[in-house]
Amino acid sequence: MSTRLRLGVNIDHVATIRNARGGPHPDPVRAAQAAAAAGADGITAHLREDRRHITDGDIDRLMAEIDLPLNLEMAATEEMLAIALAHKPHAACIVPEKREERTTEGGLEAAGQFDALRPYVSHLADAGIRVSLFIEPSERQVDAALRLGAPVVEFHTGRFAHVEGEEQAAELKRIANAAALAAKNGIEPHAGHGLTFDNVVPVAAIPQLAELNIGHFLVGEAIFTGLEASVRRMRALMDEAMPERGLLGASRHPAPGRTAPS
Repeated sequence: MSTRLRLGVNIDHVATIRNARGGPHPDPVRAAQAAAAAGADGITAHLREDRRHITDGDIDRLMAEIDLPLNLEMAATEEMLAIALAHKPHAACIVPEKREERTTEGGLEAAGQFDALRPYVSHLADAGIRVSLFIEPSERQVDAALRLGAPVVEFHTGRFAHVEGEEQAAELKRIANAAALAAKNGIEPHAGHGLTFDNVVPVAAIPQLAELNIGHFLVGEAIFTGLEASVRRMRALMDEAMPERGLLGASRHPAPGRTAPS
């Protein structure tokens, strides 16, 4: 069985640069095409309520002009639900969103917002959109995702990316344990936020993870090397972890039956 880890490239910050000056350049759709040419397996774009980077027009064009699956990151609002249902992307990842934040600051409180999230998960799933929840790597949040019926979770790796030494090792273990729990219960685990060339390999070695979503770092590195080179290097580093993923051994494709978290 192949243990190749998928790479989703988030192109939000290409749009951030464009919007700083206005006009059409740089074009996030062109960035998506470059990422595809360099080995990306999917494209991620976050349509924020304030439209600070990706716009509605970008989503229109991404759906029409790229061949890779589109993962639409969205807040749980009626406006975003209507947009997702109109476009029907491959996947929709529900994320927490605060207007004053510079970037997503943590995972979705799926357990505490269970009743509020349930109709969004249901409507998206009924439309054939693969629902993902961006959550902290904890048993409580995985259990909430299981009860909500989400087929995918994406673990927030921001804390792992910003601590060092023993704290980082403990956070890596927390991500690995949450990924194993998700996979055991038939949920496909992904991860992302703050991942770089320097820290991606140990996360990529977690055998249950099926996908990493990386954006800000790749776009920043592209200033110096070009986006295709940036994506290719990340792809190569992720592939370096493949032998370790094989040794660790747990399948990323569990049987359909789910069991309650222990």
